[in-house]
Amino acid sequence: MASLSSRPGRPSPGTSSTVTQMEKDVFGNFDGLDNDRNSQHTVVDDIRDIEEGDGLLEKLADSQSVRSPPQSNFGWAVFWIVVNTLATIGIVFTNKSIFSDPSLKLAQLTFAAFHFFMTWLLLFTLSRPQFAYFNPRRISLRDIIPLSVAMSLNVILPNLSLAFSTVTFYQVARILLTPTVATMDFVLYKSKLPRNAILALVPACIGVGMVSYYDSLPTQDASVKTTSSLGVVFAFCGIFASSLYTVWIKSYQRKLQVSSMQLLFNQAPVSAFLLLYAIPFIDTFPTWTEVPMRRWLMILMSGMFAALINLSQFFIVGQTGPVSSTVVGHLKTCLIVALGWATSGRSVGDKSVIGVFIAIGGIIMYSMVMLRHATRRPM
Repeated sequence: MASLSSRPGRPSPGTSSTVTQMEKDVFGNFDGLDNDRNSQHTVVDDIRDIEEGDGLLEKLADSQSVRSPPQSNFGWAVFWIVVNTLATIGIVFTNKSIFSDPSLKLAQLTFAAFHFFMTWLLLFTLSRPQFAYFNPRRISLRDIIPLSVAMSLNVILPNLSLAFSTVTFYQVARILLTPTVATMDFVLYKSKLPRNAILALVPACIGVGMVSYYDSLPTQDASVKTTSSLGVVFAFCGIFASSLYTVWIKSYQRKLQVSSMQLLFNQAPVSAFLLLYAIPFIDTFPTWTEVPMRRWLMILMSGMFAALINLSQFFIVGQTGPVSSTVVGHLKTCLIVALGWATSGRSVGDKSVIGVFIAIGGIIMYSMVMLRHATRRPM
């Protein structure tokens, strides 16, 4: 969903992809701490995401065109972290419930366009003189269209993965954003990670592979939810799209000299407008009058969760440091995985749980290595 994800970081594995740049700027796995390149949407590397991350406020602190978040007390910091965590969990499970309805599962472009509109509406409100959290800046269509296309894929493909997968697989697979972005950073920018960080990513990748295998195996128990082959394909395509989008965000911010809020403010309406051309040819619409009222309420809640995630990111950036952001990001991942497991009908002895622990353990080790690496760097 276009749920709206300091220095940019790698996408954190813990949110619906609809949370874009803001998420990426606040919560990340510190994949880019060594290169200052990594940010979505997500410090979605100050933890990751994002995830992150995916995520928006990457250069907020030093951008003159963005108002600094209020440096409030510890209580307010905790409040916004709780809001962000609950909204992130809420958006994943709300979207999953929406996509479980066969009549809505194949209306993904329409759903993404709705979230892009909600993203733009929030940013438009924050840019008004009454709030003045940032000054809008116009970017030419020629410059913004490629990133808007990437943003659309960053949202649609992961949402399709969520529609055809279990929540546990969807969330664990997002862990692969970190090694994928690291690989793209190396190929495109020759950015290198510490050796220990690379070693920590090995078990993370192995764990995701184990979950992918065991979670997609057919089962005789109808109460056990499984991931379809299509869900696995969409997941890995979504990881590639999200990673490319994460890398491009930083590149575009440098190239255009804009803050992440200014960038997303231009992207969101363009992305929604581009999708309008494809929606009639790709989406399969339900009979709108037959959609239950509770589904409409869920769709509205999904948009509200996206707005809350983006809004809370703004305040979190100014009130927490990278360590706190990292811990919160991993907490969200663990909570979503645990809740997804609890609702999947699988037993504790299921073999895929081993992969879950290995994957999460690997990404936590990676974050610890990057945090230590960051503290050794001269300021």
